[in-house]
Amino acid sequence: MKLTKGAVRKYKLPLHEKSKDKKSSQKLTGKPLREEKHNATVKDITEITLKRLHTLGNQRFGSYPFSAHFSRWLNNLAVVLDEFESHPGISLDDQFVLERSETLSNIKRQLEERSNKEASVDQEIKQLSDAKNRLKQINTEYSILAKTIKDRKNRETKRLYNIINRLEKEQNSIIQIKTGFFRGVSNKEKEQRETEIAEQLFSKQKELELIMLNFSAGQIELREKYERKREPELEQIKLFQKKIAELDEDSSLEERWFACETLIDALNAFLQRIATQPSLKSD
Repeated sequence: MKLTKGAVRKYKLPLHEKSKDKKSSQKLTGKPLREEKHNATVKDITEITLKRLHTLGNQRFGSYPFSAHFSRWLNNLAVVLDEFESHPGISLDDQFVLERSETLSNIKRQLEERSNKEASVDQEIKQLSDAKNRLKQINTEYSILAKTIKDRKNRETKRLYNIINRLEKEQNSIIQIKTGFFRGVSNKEKEQRETEIAEQLFSKQKELELIMLNFSAGQIELREKYERKREPELEQIKLFQKKIAELDEDSSLEERWFACETLIDALNAFLQRIATQPSLKSD
């Protein structure tokens, strides 16, 4: 059954409680405390061990990669148990040894799995960077081609506008000639010229409309093409970002806390089993 975090333990001491024994209030360093072990009573070493297990169970690792802290944490846990188990007044029974071994084996396996996961995330970080670079390249290519289309459109439309403006001016001139009196120019010639200019003007206006439509269609086609190229890269980026975001917090905390709480339960149960044994030494 999974324990509820914060459940009360028989031998657990609050972290803020100050011990009268100066040595029992010493911070956990991971270094063997041989002198303390030989001088402490069974009760003292038990209280110290429970407090250190509680501290280890609630220890948070500051930043990624969290797996860089796992070996040190496991070593500290082994030191704490060794200090308790090697006390001359304590004789371990088979059940405690079994429970302790299973718990240590489980937490080592879980932390190893998390280390492997972090290693795979390192590869995903690189893949995220690669996907962002590919997306940047796609956007750059699109910008260059879109600008090329726009520049060509501007050149073509400018050329046609110039032609249309010239034809409109010439058309206006013919109209003025028809209303004036100019020798040497017959009405038939004027009407023929006016008709030619009108046809040319109509043709260029239609050409301008077609160019505008073609360029608009080309721009839409180009945009859709590059949207299709962007889509898989954007999906990859979202996926990698989601996985990497999971590393903002130390996800091993719950597993390490549960391991320490299981050890606390095993230690308490062991002490209860041997509490009535006359061979237990109290000093």
